[in-house]
Amino acid sequence: MSKKFTQIAIATVGALSLALAATGCSGTTGQATASQEGGGSFTVWDPYPQHEASSAWAKRIDKCGQEAGVTIARTAYDTQALTNQALLAAQEGKSADVILLDNPAVSTLAETGALVDMKTAGLDTSAIEPNLLAAGELDGETFGIPVGANTLALYYNKDILAQAGVDPASITSWDSLTAALQSIKGSGHKGITFAGIGTEEGSFQFLPFFWGSGAKLSALDSTEAVSALDLWSSWVKDGLAPNSVINNSQNTTWEEFLTGDFGFVVNGTWQVNSAAKAGFATGYIPIPSKAGGVAPAPTGGEFLLMPVQKDESRYATSTKIVECMSTTEGQVETANTFAYYIPATVPGQELLLKEHPELKVWVEAVNEAKGRTSDNLGTDYPVISEQLWTAVQNSLSGAQSSQDALKAAQQKAAAATGK
Repeated sequence: MSKKFTQIAIATVGALSLALAATGCSGTTGQATASQEGGGSFTVWDPYPQHEASSAWAKRIDKCGQEAGVTIARTAYDTQALTNQALLAAQEGKSADVILLDNPAVSTLAETGALVDMKTAGLDTSAIEPNLLAAGELDGETFGIPVGANTLALYYNKDILAQAGVDPASITSWDSLTAALQSIKGSGHKGITFAGIGTEEGSFQFLPFFWGSGAKLSALDSTEAVSALDLWSSWVKDGLAPNSVINNSQNTTWEEFLTGDFGFVVNGTWQVNSAAKAGFATGYIPIPSKAGGVAPAPTGGEFLLMPVQKDESRYATSTKIVECMSTTEGQVETANTFAYYIPATVPGQELLLKEHPELKVWVEAVNEAKGRTSDNLGTDYPVISEQLWTAVQNSLSGAQSSQDALKAAQQKAAAATGK
């Protein structure tokens, strides 16, 4: 293994452990499930320990193995543990044949030279939406296929908005959103809650506003970026959002919303089922950009990857497994299994909407979404993200102005990345 590989793998394990945990992924917590390998056995690793061997998900993987003429030995890890395992196993030359990996970690693994690119594997990615495929691209090559994507939008309490005289369809920009929050506050309710916690979840939730201002992660201190952080900070200062947002995780914000006291909450597709069971009527709209239209929200979700193997003859079978897992029908199955991933292709999205027309807003949001490692950020993303969430914390707490917080963040990010 090359010196470059070893340096990158060791350096990024710790950063990715912190930066990629629990953000728009269906994997939760759990222990790796034991698996036994034998003749004709291919290994698949995924971040879904909540789906045991008897689950529909596990049976689907087994079926894809059968269609490829092999037995699948599946191991399920916690999302964070899988990221670490994928890096270390690649370093040791002991990778699985197929891995489903959280999308921000794909470029990191690809940069080490540990992945087979899709062209070499003979896998066609032309039907996949470019903005969703981007998280798996590095230096002009594609290193994986998304099994679907989830993202963020604004859930709302229909009763509160009606009492405040707010038409959700009228919310198409920051100004109209802020005006709606002011009306909600004036009617005696709380405006909005979101996750501003000092972890990747904080960056994940801030990015729709950051990107919606026109800002870029390569320039954290731009005028556009400052306007986005000023927006969040002004909501807290003016009482349109609670002080608790500085410590809120995405789960905490959802619990706050379910109390029935808030007009809006920033959260993801994975709460669709919970929203339907809430004690009040709910709806959702895309997060608006500053000037109008839908803001790019970050994509969550996993990519199907083919790690480099000593025995290259295995690639043909791995390709069959990946193809089986990523068909149009397969992407819809994944969407329903993980409540709700949006398929990464137009045919898949159309098929999903036939079954669930209420998910149209989420399809629109995903089609405007953006990968966190897009723009060829690769292994720089975790470093940049940490500085971004630190700036958010400093501004929300009042320790620094938005401008000063982001200026400091940009200086530290540039020093760490050498850019």
